[in-house]
Amino acid sequence: MLEELFRNNRAWAERIKHQDPDFFRKLAKQQTPEFLWIGCADSRVPANEIMGLLPGEVFVHRNVANLVIHTDMNCLSVLQYAVEVLKVKHILVTGHYGCGGVQAALQDSEFGLIDNWLRHIKDVYRVHESAFDGLNDEDRLNLLCELNVAEQVANVCHTTIVQNTWKRGQPLSVHGFIYSLGDGILKDLGVNISGLDELAPIYRVLRKSEHLKRSP
Repeated sequence: MLEELFRNNRAWAERIKHQDPDFFRKLAKQQTPEFLWIGCADSRVPANEIMGLLPGEVFVHRNVANLVIHTDMNCLSVLQYAVEVLKVKHILVTGHYGCGGVQAALQDSEFGLIDNWLRHIKDVYRVHESAFDGLNDEDRLNLLCELNVAEQVANVCHTTIVQNTWKRGQPLSVHGFIYSLGDGILKDLGVNISGLDELAPIYRVLRKSEHLKRSP
């Protein structure tokens, strides 16, 4: 099985070089993606292939159920590198329908260590619980997948990393997408934020100089 992976890799590399003989030479020098993809670790949701992009065109962070947790140094490090060093212009928080992590969060079963991670999805359900009244199991799951994306978009925007980027005047937009495993279509959920003024006031972090101006 492993030998087959290496054969596939060599065939893929040859195809790329046939299309663009200088591709790998240019790619090795630097990466200049305009997109940061924050998506689910599900093997059926490959970022580059879904968007028809080549290596080097999208910076990717993936975890179970595409969560953005303010104490997750891995995710925050990726976020900071993406906006401060690579200077991406778009952050794409991308969930998918039928997500196993979201489905597990809807259950009362014990799964182990991951239960602590799933608590964040349960919090999303608790806040929007009335919206699930009368829905069947599939619709409940898909709605929570969508609401979870919207919540993670907000979490991205609430970080000081993103807010400081906007304060510097650097263009950056955060978007919420969801992917359908059934037909391969990527859907814009209409959750798009491009500046501090679009956040609830409680989440806006002011500059020190702004605090001083407010002081008596």
